[in-house]
Amino acid sequence: MKESEQAIWERANNTLRAGAVTVNDFRRIVGLPWVEGGDVFLRPAGLGRTEMVEVLLRNGAVPRHGHPQILAADLPDRLWPMTASSDPHHQCAPTSQGNRPPVPGRPTVHLVLLAVGALLFALLTWQIAADGPVRRLDERLGRALSGALLPRPLAEFFADLGNMAVALPVLAAALAYTAWRGRRAGTHRWWLPPLLAALAMAAVPALVVPLKAAVDRGAPPGMDGTGYYPSGHTATATVAYGAATLLLLPCLRAPRALTAVCVLVNLAVGLGLVVRGYHWPADVVASWLLCGGLLGVMSLGRSTRRSSSRTPGC
Repeated sequence: MKESEQAIWERANNTLRAGAVTVNDFRRIVGLPWVEGGDVFLRPAGLGRTEMVEVLLRNGAVPRHGHPQILAADLPDRLWPMTASSDPHHQCAPTSQGNRPPVPGRPTVHLVLLAVGALLFALLTWQIAADGPVRRLDERLGRALSGALLPRPLAEFFADLGNMAVALPVLAAALAYTAWRGRRAGTHRWWLPPLLAALAMAAVPALVVPLKAAVDRGAPPGMDGTGYYPSGHTATATVAYGAATLLLLPCLRAPRALTAVCVLVNLAVGLGLVVRGYHWPADVVASWLLCGGLLGVMSLGRSTRRSSSRTPGC
C-alpha cells in the first residue's frame, strides 16, 4: 500500500527531530531529488547549538576532533543548515525557510535545455556549412564589429583570456582546491566533481578540432587559412571558467557573484575575438552552445550520480 503524503512528511519530520539528517537526506525521504550544496545538516527549530552538536557527535555524523560550525541564531519555525565539515572557514547560507526544503528545477527541464542548445547548434552549423542567410548576416555583422566598440589593447586582452595558457591554470587550481577540500571533509565521492570537470575540458579538443575540419570555414578579413568554426578560444574559456565556477559554487556564500563574473568573462572573450577580427560572431556563438552543453552534461551527470548513490536499494 502506497504511503500517504502526510505519513511521508510525518516520517521525515520525525527523522529530523532525531537529528543528524542532511538537506539531501530529508529531500530523499519526501521524494525530492538531490540538490547541489545539500550535504549540510539541518538543525530543528528550538534546538540549541550545544544540543545539536551533542546529537551529531552521538550519532557519529561528525568527527569528535572538530565541532561543526552552526549558523544563525535560534529562530522559531525555521530549519537552518550547518556544515558537516570541521573546517572553521566553511560557510553555508540558510537553504530553506519553513519545513519544506527548496524544490529545484526538474531534471526534465535540464534535459530540455540541453536538447534546445543542441538543436540551435545544429541549425547554426548547417547554416554556416551551407552558406545560408545566417552566414551572410553573420559576416556582415563581423565586418561591422571588427575594430569597433573596444580599444585594440583591451580587445586583445579579452581575447587572450581564452588562451589555454591562461584558462587552464584557473581550472587546474579549482580542481585541486575542490578535490583537497572534499577529501579533507570526507565528502562522499569527493573525486567525482573534479573528474567530471577534467573530462569536460578534455572533450573540448575532441569535439572542436573535427568540427573545424568538417565545416572548414574561411577566415575573417585580415586573417589567413580556414577552420575558424567553432572558436577554439571561446570553447576553452567557456569550459575552463564554467567548470571552475561549477566546482566552486558549493563553497561560496555568494554563488551568484561568481556566476556573474564567469558570464562576464566569457562575454568579454567572445567580444574581444570578434572585435580583433580573429573570429566571426557565429564562431563564438557556436562554441557557447557546444560547450554550454558540455557543462550541462557535467552538472547533470554529477547530480544524477550523487542522487543515485543516496537512494537505498529496494
